[in-house]
Amino acid sequence: MTIQLEDVSMLQSGRPLTTVEISDMKISTSTSDVLVTYSLGSCVGVVIYDPVARVGGMIHCMLPLSKIDPEKARLKPHMFVDTGLTALLQGIFDRGGQKKNLVAKVAGAGSPLGKEKIFKIGQRNYTVVRKILWKNNILIQAEDVGGASARTLVLDMNTGKTVVKSGGQEVEL
Repeated sequence: MTIQLEDVSMLQSGRPLTTVEISDMKISTSTSDVLVTYSLGSCVGVVIYDPVARVGGMIHCMLPLSKIDPEKARLKPHMFVDTGLTALLQGIFDRGGQKKNLVAKVAGAGSPLGKEKIFKIGQRNYTVVRKILWKNNILIQAEDVGGASARTLVLDMNTGKTVVKSGGQEVEL
């Protein structure tokens, strides 16, 4: 799905947006692309970008671990942080990204229904993201996680600029 970049003013440029749906991943090497994902509540959105190779991607994961439903993970690996984030990293590497150059940014992983609701899915999603990145020796450069507000996450492939929009506010990560 492609829409116009009209509601994310920090990246206003008239370029079309490529939407990363829930349980979806997109990787790009085109500097004209702008990737966006919406409705990050307990879901987690991760951006990985290599500013040297100019390759980057975004994933929108719902659940932390694929072991709860191996068949679903086989059919929709991006639904789960463990299988999805691994696929995102591999896709970046396959397109020339180098681990030493990678910039990681994370948004979402909240508790939209309150701190003690829904089995702490957001917190668990974030924990698995951190663990996978740590095991790959990749530090999170910036994040906007937790809380009760839904977020929109945007990656400008031309600059690597990453913006989070939540509650009418936009913040560059």
